[in-house]
Amino acid sequence: MKYDLAVTIDKASGFCFGVVYAIDMAEDILDHEDYLYCLGDIVHNDEEVKRLTAKGLRIIDHEQLLTLKNEKVLIRAHGEAPATYKLAMENQLTLIDASCPVVLKLQNRIKNSHDDDEQILIFGKHGHAEVIGLQGQTDGKAIVFQDLAELDNVDLPSKFTLYSQTTKSTDKFYHIKDELLSRGYEVKANDTICRQVSNRYGDLEKFVVDFDKIIFVSGKKSSNGKVLYDVCKKFNPNAYFVSNVEEIDQSWFSANDKVGICGATSTPMWLMEEVKSTLESY
Repeated sequence: MKYDLAVTIDKASGFCFGVVYAIDMAEDILDHEDYLYCLGDIVHNDEEVKRLTAKGLRIIDHEQLLTLKNEKVLIRAHGEAPATYKLAMENQLTLIDASCPVVLKLQNRIKNSHDDDEQILIFGKHGHAEVIGLQGQTDGKAIVFQDLAELDNVDLPSKFTLYSQTTKSTDKFYHIKDELLSRGYEVKANDTICRQVSNRYGDLEKFVVDFDKIIFVSGKKSSNGKVLYDVCKKFNPNAYFVSNVEEIDQSWFSANDKVGICGATSTPMWLMEEVKSTLESY
């Protein structure tokens, strides 16, 4: 049976500028050199990481960084804590800093708040690379929480400064701020959410309603991917999450379906194109 699917890729999906910047930097170096170390996955997308490791990108963790000397190391868009820069100087490492400008600005603001002795709360995902870098600006003293329930057993001061990981939902951030104010705390709130990410929520809502089925393409590790997929599912229940073409199931479709393809800020366009070709072959 031929399905004759009409397939459209969401033009607003794909890499955000921070990821484009980091990948361009890595590729420029790999065009002239055999290899380049990168601290952590350059992007939360296994398919793109595979493509770049084939070109010579070597992914290392912080433990491996300790033993590295006189090498070039790429700092990815998520940014790093001050301790990483200190270690790089001690080990004569050349850092290729591809930290996203939005993240760097936030790191700077958090550092200034910390220097002013403000108690800092960060709405973010525990253990996320960006959040580790942010907490590092406060010598580990900032309180990180993923949802309000986590703060129930924390003895909070009457007054504090609230920040957010750049890829969190703006609605959730303002809900948290209002809730903390209603509990009687004095909250100095800093909306540091990246608009290139948050604008995608509205764009996706509009995009997904026009299709019979939605294929959302993202790496499993992408927090932004999970949030954006939830948006798709909310506005189009026939939305499916895949990380690669092998995960697509033909039984999801009916003949002549209109299918929309979209993805996270860490999803490469070539991967969405690959999904499109696969669907058109049915």
